[in-house]
Amino acid sequence: VQLQASGGGLAQAGGSLTLSCAVSGRTFSEHLMGWFRQAPGEEREFVAAIRWSGGSTFYSDSVKGRFTISRDATRNTASLQMNSLKPEDSAIYYCVYRTSRVWTTRGYHWQYWGPGTQVTVSS
Repeated sequence: VQLQASGGGLAQAGGSLTLSCAVSGRTFSEHLMGWFRQAPGEEREFVAAIRWSGGSTFYSDSVKGRFTISRDATRNTASLQMNSLKPEDSAIYYCVYRTSRVWTTRGYHWQYWGPGTQVTVSS
């Protein structure tokens, strides 16, 4: 599985950005894909995940109600819609894929990682 994220950039606090992740390779409906982020000097943090078949989603408390993860089966892409952005959302965001149906927020349980995309939110 190969992952390629795009859509990062600069936004003002309260604004919105949408990240996209193009997925190639062999995928299965019960597998999971998601997003992690890492700010300078901080540990890697789980953001959101979705089952590849769509429907089931899971969010960290820090983004719940503000971010929405979705998947487009026809285009083999996943998106992260980020609304009401805060300066503390600034980080490098990574698209990830897990070859299991079991939810987890631990980064080392996600087998595939794409190159990150920078998100910067100004106050």
